[in-house]
Amino acid sequence: MNTKEVARYLGINEKQVYFLIKKRKIPATRMTGKWLFPKKLIDDWLASDAMKGLMEAKIKRERIEGALLAAGSNDPLLDLLQTYLRKKFREFYIFSANVGSTEGMKVLDKGYTDIAWSHLFDPQTGQYNIPFVSSYLTHVKPVIINLFYREIGFIVKPGNPLGIKSFADLTEKAIGFINRQEGSGTRVWTDNCLREQGIPTSAIKGYEREVYTHMEVGLSILAKEADVGIATCAVAKLLGLGFVPLTQECFDMILDESVFFERGIQALLEIINSEDFKNKVTGLGGYDFKSSGKIRYHVS
Repeated sequence: MNTKEVARYLGINEKQVYFLIKKRKIPATRMTGKWLFPKKLIDDWLASDAMKGLMEAKIKRERIEGALLAAGSNDPLLDLLQTYLRKKFREFYIFSANVGSTEGMKVLDKGYTDIAWSHLFDPQTGQYNIPFVSSYLTHVKPVIINLFYREIGFIVKPGNPLGIKSFADLTEKAIGFINRQEGSGTRVWTDNCLREQGIPTSAIKGYEREVYTHMEVGLSILAKEADVGIATCAVAKLLGLGFVPLTQECFDMILDESVFFERGIQALLEIINSEDFKNKVTGLGGYDFKSSGKIRYHVS
C-alpha cells in the first residue's frame, strides 16, 4: 500500500501516517523515493497494538474463551503455525506481539501473556533461554518447550555483490547495516559476537538503525535502504535475497506450568509435529525439528 492507501486502511489522515513514519511507529519501507507499507506487516502491527487491550483484560482475569496471548520473538513459521491452528482447531486463537525475546519473558513473568517466544543466547553456557530463567522468570513456574531450530545469518543483496562473509566485513565504510531492536534475541546474539571479536558497534555504519522483525530486515535490503542485516534463512528465500549462514539457534516456547496442559497449547504442539506442517515448512529452508515438542526445562 502507498501512503494514501494505508491512511484509508487505518482510517486516519495522511499527515498522521507521516508522523508515525517519523517516529518509527509504523512498519514502512522506502522504495524508488516512495513510502510503501506491506499489508502483512501493517496487520501484524495492528495486532500488536491490540495486544495492549488484551493484556489489560488478562490482568483483570477476563479470559477470552479459546484465546492464547503470546509475546516475544518472531518468525515466519509462527504465522504459518497460527494459520494451521485456525484451520484445524477453529475454537483456538493466538494473539501475538513482536516485542523481542527479552521483553517476552518479562511480560510472561508479569502474567500479561500465556506464551513467550524466545531464542536468547547465553555466551557463558552456550545455551538458549534456560540460563535466563533466574533473571526474568521469578514469579512463574516456567516450562520451556522447543519448537524448532533455525538458521540465521547475513541477509544480503542477490549474489552478495559486496562479498560479505563475516562481522569484520561490516566495518567497511561503504557497507550499510540494518539492526534489530535492543532486547531481541538476534540483537543480543549480534552484540555478543561483536564483543567477542573486539569490534566496536561505532565502527559499523547504520548499527543504530533498528527494526522489529526479521521480515523488516529483509525488506530494508530489498528496498536498498541497507546492504546487510541479520535474519532467518526463510526470510532470504521468501524475498529472493542472498543468505550467508552464521549459526543455528534454538527457538522455544515458554509458558507457566498451569498453562501447559490447556487444550490450545496441546493443539499447537500437535500441529507443529505433524508431517503436513513440516512438509509445508521444508520449502522455506533453514528449519530443523529434531527436538520439536521436547521439554527442555521444568521445575518439578
